[in-house]
Amino acid sequence: MRVKRGVTSHKRHQKIRKATKGMSKSNRSSVRRGRQAVTKALQHATRDRKNRKRTFRQLWNARINAAARLHDTTYSQLISGLKKANVSIDRKILSELAVNEPKSFEAIVKAAK
Repeated sequence: MRVKRGVTSHKRHQKIRKATKGMSKSNRSSVRRGRQAVTKALQHATRDRKNRKRTFRQLWNARINAAARLHDTTYSQLISGLKKANVSIDRKILSELAVNEPKSFEAIVKAAK
């Protein structure tokens, strides 16, 4: 008995079309171009999830450095002082303190000196 494959193909094509919603015309309408676009988009998504972590760490370090220089020290001296003083606070929280809680950041800088 012959098996007609229309249902399977249609389902597969619909999956591609759903994933390409919001893309430009040819990527949306052509299944072949759409599959390529989805593959590339997923590659970029994976790469950029890694890069987001890198970018935020750079931002935190820049904020910490700017706030540290207001208290007559540098980023590297501050981090070194915190390690020697056994103050375990990560850079994300340190940058939040630098931006939103200047008094508590000043206390941390004094502890590091």
